[in-house]
Amino acid sequence: MARNLILSGGLFHDFAATSAALAELLTEVGVDSEITEDIAGALSEPPEVQLITVNALRWGMGQDRFADLRPQWRFELPGEARTAILDHLDRGGGLLCMHAASICFDDWQGWPRVLGGRWVWPKSHHPALGWTSVRVHGSHPVVAGLRDFDVVDEVYSDLDLLPDVEPLASANGQPLVWARPVRRGRVFYDALGHDTRSYDNEVHRTMLKRAALWLLKQPVTVAE
Repeated sequence: MARNLILSGGLFHDFAATSAALAELLTEVGVDSEITEDIAGALSEPPEVQLITVNALRWGMGQDRFADLRPQWRFELPGEARTAILDHLDRGGGLLCMHAASICFDDWQGWPRVLGGRWVWPKSHHPALGWTSVRVHGSHPVVAGLRDFDVVDEVYSDLDLLPDVEPLASANGQPLVWARPVRRGRVFYDALGHDTRSYDNEVHRTMLKRAALWLLKQPVTVAE
């Protein structure tokens, strides 16, 4: 089985539940996941995995409204952790980034260039958690033949995207999903996944299983 390191944890989400749901889903395509909330520790040296997943909300918390939470939750990504991510991509590894990954690691200027976009305070926002209709676009192997679907989730809106990002799915006109080569590896971002209800939708599950295979450079064979 391919090995996956899930970097988890943070505020305002049940990351323990969503990381467990994601790990369970990925076993269906032969991916064995280890979950950790010690992001810095896990990336203190290059992990021996084929896939790294970021399902977390850890950032510098420079906004005034988070001042009371900073002593416990403020996070800066150490230099060796940044190097570990880049080395992973240089070795041809895959990077699966979920939901709040676009908010993470805001002390690292290179992170948006890896991910393909970022959350920008106070410009970026999301409507209240609720039902949303997701449109699927294009013929990329991860989404080819998939139908549009409805899901309970947050729609991250007004993110800053790099010019080369081509959305594979969107909601309310907001790009939510994309895939891109980075160095010798591959990166997939999915802005969905606020809670486990997002992982209950079969089309979304199929998309994520296909994404894992694509990131691992394996044939994308999962049918809806």
